[in-house]
Amino acid sequence: MSESSAPSQSGLREFWAQLPVEGRWLLSTVAVQTLGRGLTLPFTVIYLHEVRGISLDLAGLLMAFIAVVALVVTGPGGALTDRYGARRMLLWGTSAQLVGCVILAFATTPAVVALAFVFLGFNFGVAWPAFNALVAAITTGPARQQYFGINFALVNLGIGLGGVIGGLYADVTRPSTFTVIFLADAASMLVPIGLLVGPLRHVHGRAEKPEGESAAAGSYLTILRNPAVLWVTVLTFLGVFIGYGQMEAGFPAFARQVSQVSTSVIGFAFAVNTAVIVGLQFFVLRRITGRRRTRILMVMAALWALAWLVLGLTGFAAGSVAAAGGVLAFHAAFALGETLLQPTIPAITNDLAPDHLRGRYNAVNAGAFQSGTILGPVVAGFMLGHHWSAAFIAMIVVGCALMVALAFAVERRITPSVNGLQDGGPAPEPGTVTPAQAKGSAGTVS
Repeated sequence: MSESSAPSQSGLREFWAQLPVEGRWLLSTVAVQTLGRGLTLPFTVIYLHEVRGISLDLAGLLMAFIAVVALVVTGPGGALTDRYGARRMLLWGTSAQLVGCVILAFATTPAVVALAFVFLGFNFGVAWPAFNALVAAITTGPARQQYFGINFALVNLGIGLGGVIGGLYADVTRPSTFTVIFLADAASMLVPIGLLVGPLRHVHGRAEKPEGESAAAGSYLTILRNPAVLWVTVLTFLGVFIGYGQMEAGFPAFARQVSQVSTSVIGFAFAVNTAVIVGLQFFVLRRITGRRRTRILMVMAALWALAWLVLGLTGFAAGSVAAAGGVLAFHAAFALGETLLQPTIPAITNDLAPDHLRGRYNAVNAGAFQSGTILGPVVAGFMLGHHWSAAFIAMIVVGCALMVALAFAVERRITPSVNGLQDGGPAPEPGTVTPAQAKGSAGTVS
């Protein structure tokens, strides 16, 4: 895949044409397999609290438990990805997600919910490093950033459609509707499982360790001693804590308890999120290609601060049309920030990583993500459970300001190339495969 295949230069059609077969398969089923996730993502906290009668504090702790499990398995998962390949780890993780959703569909007690979340956490901890390592093995340079961005848009297309369907169908007065959507989430896992045991059964994503390199060179301690990796890890943690950790737990809780909007409004808010991402991701990719990724993250932090301020203002008009509009506006601004975040952090991480350590580097980044999702729901549940809504919003806005400072710190510690700046050489002709790309593609097929 050449730079000219990226959507910023030749359009989406040319990007698709230049993708290896493995990349096409991975992208072609993303929206379908994430549809089930969208059915349940906006409503899990509501399901636990309003349907199963679990207190908001405990619901927040249970949501955080998913990330605790994920964090525990992320390190071993990254090492196993480097050793055995991404396909095998993705298969195990996706199968665990299926089992967890089935258990959650019928869970009526906190203990059974926790059991279901063990399986969900295992998937989140194992599958993310494996998937990113696989993507990095089949793409390189600017095209890698483009791939992560396009994949993110397709993920949100599936999640957003699922959110609309779930919002229209799920009803807190009819617990069976929640059982149905969690079973549908489980069924959607059959798509990636079929892909991994079928068309992608020969894909592994491994790279051999350089001859003479010691085992200590690939340890997590050695990786974290790299200042660039350490600061990117801290930045990821904070971004997830004030972003996704709050969007999945803090946002729906705030929207229901403070803004006092219906579940349908929450579902449509996620649809707005999807519409913005799908509608603007390709435009954003064109605008950010060749620009400093750290500066892009600073703009993202400003957008997120604005989004949370808008959500906070809805509390002054609780239950009104204005509150519903504010909830929708929150997700529009938040989504625009997401289009800046998702192509950049994975690209920085994988451009820093040696080929044979991609699993571990992505595991470090995933560990930071999981840590943020552990703390996020706990803090949201505690603060909103005690009606500290104003302090909750203020905390997130301050966190956005800290993200800007961390992005500056990262910028001083990574090379211009890792930061997304072009080398200045002429772009290869369409269809040209560079030696590095040939190496990456060769590492994906056994």
